[in-house]
Amino acid sequence: MGVLVRKFFFFLTVSSISVAAQAQDGAVHQSDVVLADSVRPTITVTANGLGTAIANTGQAVTIIDREEIDSVQGADATRVLRRTPGLSFSRNGGNGGFTGVNLRGANSQQVLVLVDGVRVADPAAPGGGFDFGNLLLGTAGKFDILRGSNSTIWGSDAIGGVVDISTRGETGFLGNAEYGSRDTLFTSAAGGIGGDGYYAGLTGSWYRTDGFSTAASGTERDGFEQLALGGQVFVDLASNLEVFAHANWSEGDLDLDGFPPPTFAFSDTLDTQETRRLWGDVGFAYYGNDLTLRGSYGLSDTERDNLDADGATTFASDGRSERLSLRGEYRAIGPVTVAFGAEQEWTDYSASFSPDGEADIFGAYVQLGFVMGRFAAHIGSRVDDHSLFGSNASYGADVSYGFGSDWRLRASLGEGFKAPTLFQLLSNYGNTELQPEESTSLDIGLEKGSRGKGTHLALTAFRRDGEDLIGFVSCFGITGGICADRPFGTYDNTDRARAQGIEAEAGFDIARGLRLSAVYSYVDTEDRTTGLRLARRPRHMGTLFADYEALFGLTLGADLRLVGPSFDDAGNLARLDGYEVLDLRAALPVTETVEIYGRVENVFDSDYQTVAGYASPGRGAFVGVRARM
Repeated sequence: MGVLVRKFFFFLTVSSISVAAQAQDGAVHQSDVVLADSVRPTITVTANGLGTAIANTGQAVTIIDREEIDSVQGADATRVLRRTPGLSFSRNGGNGGFTGVNLRGANSQQVLVLVDGVRVADPAAPGGGFDFGNLLLGTAGKFDILRGSNSTIWGSDAIGGVVDISTRGETGFLGNAEYGSRDTLFTSAAGGIGGDGYYAGLTGSWYRTDGFSTAASGTERDGFEQLALGGQVFVDLASNLEVFAHANWSEGDLDLDGFPPPTFAFSDTLDTQETRRLWGDVGFAYYGNDLTLRGSYGLSDTERDNLDADGATTFASDGRSERLSLRGEYRAIGPVTVAFGAEQEWTDYSASFSPDGEADIFGAYVQLGFVMGRFAAHIGSRVDDHSLFGSNASYGADVSYGFGSDWRLRASLGEGFKAPTLFQLLSNYGNTELQPEESTSLDIGLEKGSRGKGTHLALTAFRRDGEDLIGFVSCFGITGGICADRPFGTYDNTDRARAQGIEAEAGFDIARGLRLSAVYSYVDTEDRTTGLRLARRPRHMGTLFADYEALFGLTLGADLRLVGPSFDDAGNLARLDGYEVLDLRAALPVTETVEIYGRVENVFDSDYQTVAGYASPGRGAFVGVRARM
């Protein structure tokens, strides 16, 4: 504990004689951002927690807005996220099946996921990660994706990066409906009213599909159905004081395959899973001349029930977290700013065949920043104290320098940590002596222009080392030590890992209305205990995408996803072949307020797996209509 405290104050001291944390060119109200859907976002919240121009951070950030989401079409979030450098995913079947997103080789449990700033990971899940399979695009307005460790600002879970998803905000009304292969129907709507000092909006979506067999060897279709609702309110109590609230709710039903007797091989079953999720927050934002503050109370709750063919519950879990948060920025002297924050989180869970558990964690950070012209630098540190394992300190720094004709050199160094989950600590397999997973990441990049417009070029090299990673330890034949009272196994800090590589991005306006873009990533991962590659982490992956808009409004697009081979297991014995998936799409306005659109997914009907034994969707065709009032 003494070492951690000394480390914390050391970095405070370094910060006080160095330069700053973050800067804004001016106060940006949340309602201003929400209502500006027609403008491609240039503000990131994942880099510093409050909001700054991407050019003012040395961290690697990708922003995908609602315009791009609409152009890609459909409900599946992975079809949009695959345009992010360094991002790969694995999925157990079709939409609704568990989907894990990896950033720069970090596993999905090491990526912090937020919706409107609220942590939405399931505290009852063994690894404490977020399931993107239940996240559909009907209510999503923007993805803000940070690649790299940043626990200085965000605390636990931010080892591989941070994904913040903003709820859609629309004025007036916009709705769409589409139908296609596998008897799939997807509808969504968003609307809102706004005036001088207020905004209120609602959004919702409904999705159903007959699907396909989750088991690659099966024939019985496994469907999915989900209803999702969201809302947000912003009210200016004064010219510099705003109150806000967000709420999101969803309920989904998923057909599952399993391991039925007598062979216990993965195959068709009539099992189902019901998932209910609720998250939201209430808070305030103060925008003074020299001081910005944002305070909130957030809540997230995820309930799951697994049912057999007769409707009997075979497993149930409920994970809940509550969080009080205060973040601020003080513009001290000229270009120098001081960012600060504190958070208190309470988590609890219950699950079948396991004792209930709860824990709390408190964290506080300070970050100094300096922004002058095209130069920006930040350095900061954080301490977190967990009720079950003690304290952890982390630090981070970044620098960005603009030069020439829209070129920018950026670099960042950061630490990340992930607290052991309640399941890992307190379940029948738990180990209360666990320490947090830790990482140190470094990246350096050169970039020209901005993503999505003009000439954009970016090349980033990165490296992340992880230590004290938590793994499951078999206790077969062992009765003492860590295995005492754990006959089937337990968790321990046994693993080390390294991920390093490069990310490349390019985008060009080839001709009037025609834009070509590409992202490519080389991610070399290593389990430093065994020397083997990490499971389900392809070394090579990339996406080529093109968009064309004719003078009369017709738009055409294509996305080609290329993924190299990987291994399904830690022992590198089960190989997953590489694959290529091509999607084509088109849209045509028929009036000023109505547009028809359609697409063909997996044009060449590629047969591939991202998890061994689990099928992926074949060729599919979809048509839809959008209307705005």
